Amino acid sequence: MNEFEFKLAIAVRRDLEMGRGKIAVQVAHAAVSAAEQARRKSPLWWEAWLKEGQCKVAVKVDSEEEVLQLERKARELGIPCALVTDRGLTQVQPGTTTCVGIGPAPSSVIDSLTGSLSLL
Repeated sequence: MNEFEFKLAIAVRRDLEMGRGKIAVQVAHAAVSAAEQARRKSPLWWEAWLKEGQCKVAVKVDSEEEVLQLERKARELGIPCALVTDRGLTQVQPGTTTCVGIGPAPSSVIDSLTGSLSLL
């Protein structure tokens, strides 16, 4: 298996019972927004991640509290991240936090935050 030096993780709330399509869209929001943060704030990490093939991993969390804890820890470590809150047009209430994108950043740093979480 190929080991990537950089990756982006998306932690998705599973307590919301979003459908597969809704989850896919929320993950896309998180990935694009976090990558854009990295492009602006950590351009060397972003560029390396792009050149490696844009490795991404989606993991599960059980609550809004877990999403917010991950975002806080990422910010404390200086890792690009993006919290996704939904407009509430379909399956969840307006302002619901659905997921967080973390990175791209060195894989070892991402793993220190999300490595113990189950894959989505």
